[in-house]
Amino acid sequence: MRPGLLLISLAALAGCKAAQPSEQAKAPPPGMAAASAPTMAASASASASASAGAALAVSEETPLYQFAYSYPAAAGRLPALKAWLDADLAKQKADLIAGAKDGRDEAKKNGFDYNPYAYSTEWKVVTDLPGWLSLSAQRWSFTGGAHGNPWADGLVWDKTANMRREALDLFTAKQALSAAIRAPFCAALDKQRAEKRGEPVRHGSTEMFDECIDPAESTVILGSSDKQHFTRIGVLVNPYEAGPYVEGFYEVTLPVTPAVLKAVRPEYRAAFAAVR
Repeated sequence: MRPGLLLISLAALAGCKAAQPSEQAKAPPPGMAAASAPTMAASASASASASAGAALAVSEETPLYQFAYSYPAAAGRLPALKAWLDADLAKQKADLIAGAKDGRDEAKKNGFDYNPYAYSTEWKVVTDLPGWLSLSAQRWSFTGGAHGNPWADGLVWDKTANMRREALDLFTAKQALSAAIRAPFCAALDKQRAEKRGEPVRHGSTEMFDECIDPAESTVILGSSDKQHFTRIGVLVNPYEAGPYVEGFYEVTLPVTPAVLKAVRPEYRAAFAAVR
């Protein structure tokens, strides 16, 4: 979970408006992988490639917009999940083009240079279990502000029910999971904050970005160490949630414990195992 890795390899467990923003201003926050910003072809042509196993990577650049979207073969092999991802791709592209046209028209109306809007999504496998596929994603957009806006996303695909679920759907309540992991999450978050800031967080401080946050309000993803069960809980914290933009993402990986198991809904408990 990551600045940089963004917990997309959990399996290894892993603006203000500006008239003429510069190319540098579009860059993702420090620590975020370059893939989180659109990786486009040099020409103004669209390209799509499918690798073995039905992985998909789409990249397109025009004077109006830049767009990139990809997902792995493990997702492409599941027809219903592939259909959902393809629909998401189409929606994100349509929204981007509509917004870009409005932005271009507004820039022209006000006599500003237009900087192409941009969007990217990169889905990766967190873990692939017999009954579940867990994915995480880096999403990124640029709509003419001072910098692009990155955020994390995730999903778990229930292979038995053949449907998409959110990780939190597998727990009795968001509050139950939060209570089970909050103490170790806050300790790990403060340790990472101290490493990034070069000084410890002052406990009891009410300053912005010093207090702990509710882990269940960030993106929760599920990982595995035994390839049979979910044994790890990942929390992906977006910029501005636990620190300023310059600190990038925070990622915290925690083991499934007996306390976590108690928060799992009974019908999903067999999919989890506490780390010994």
